[in-house]
Amino acid sequence: MELRVIDKTADQLRLEIAGEDHTFMNVLKGSLLETPGVAAATYDVNPEQSGGQTEPILTLKTEDGADPLDALADAAGRVQSKTTAFREAFEAAH
Repeated sequence: MELRVIDKTADQLRLEIAGEDHTFMNVLKGSLLETPGVAAATYDVNPEQSGGQTEPILTLKTEDGADPLDALADAAGRVQSKTTAFREAFEAAH
């Protein structure tokens, strides 16, 4: 996975996440929307509407002084924790 910051302000972040698809992007977006201080989170992978871009572009907007990079780190940490918990439960059931 490669990350490239396209644009960052105090309350917004646009980030290209190379090598990922809807599966990962939906999970990350869902986690972001559960993060305190996140006003909006979306992604785009449609090259027809994005000037030919094929890698997912994540757009994140925060409010109440929340830093978008901190919000992204929190959301990604929760995704990792849930993935680890699922793997452990699966291995215990197997």
